[in-house]
Amino acid sequence: MSSVEQKPQQPNNDNITHFGYKTVDKSEKESMVASVFHSVAKQYDIMNDLMSFGIHRLWKRFTIDASGVRPGNKVLDLAGGTGDLTAKFSKLVGKDGQVILADINSSMLNVGRDKLRDKGLVQNIEYVQANAEYLPFEENTFDIITIAFGLRNVTDKDKALRSMYSVLKPGGRLLVLEFSKPEHELLNKAYDFYSFNILPKMGELVAKDGDSYQYLAESIRMHPDQETLKEMMNNAGFEQTSYHNLTGGVVALHKGYKF
Repeated sequence: MSSVEQKPQQPNNDNITHFGYKTVDKSEKESMVASVFHSVAKQYDIMNDLMSFGIHRLWKRFTIDASGVRPGNKVLDLAGGTGDLTAKFSKLVGKDGQVILADINSSMLNVGRDKLRDKGLVQNIEYVQANAEYLPFEENTFDIITIAFGLRNVTDKDKALRSMYSVLKPGGRLLVLEFSKPEHELLNKAYDFYSFNILPKMGELVAKDGDSYQYLAESIRMHPDQETLKEMMNNAGFEQTSYHNLTGGVVALHKGYKF
């Protein structure tokens, strides 16, 4: 995949969607995404550090700071993977709070659980394997929901946002941390070159799976840009929606409230 190739158009058939740049039936995407994360789970943290030069830690710290989390809060870390956000939230909500680490992928969930238990974080954390489109929680359950680098892998993002809205308490907030559209054209070109020429080779070398990281690069390009995602959150019912670009728009943090 050359950095100058254009991403495909979004499909207009309700039964099909994109898996990276491939057009697939919606019923197939979930298992295809699952295969990617089963493959990369054990090397996920190492690759995150390598791919982002460690900057992902700053993006996640910014998300925590923007969450307004307080002792006693109930937090859903959705698509929480290996538990970076959960670890921070667990300490901040304290013994009277609760954090649920939820992920659709069992391999990622297992890696996250093992890592957090090795850190001694056991008292206020629960683990749930869950699909973001059909969250298995009662309405008005959570003070805060975060989804970091997971929404772009969801088949029906609108349905997932409505599901998140349902389980959020009135007054609660959703934070979506995700790769987005760089603000400047030079940065965008450099980012494309890195994503399609270096990232898959790095994945092949470190994780022994270049194809999965090719998909991850493509999935970023197919994800809605900042304004489009903001409008999707509005359509799902969220109010006072906003976003903050990080690293020149390579990543954006979207925020919305339920009132």
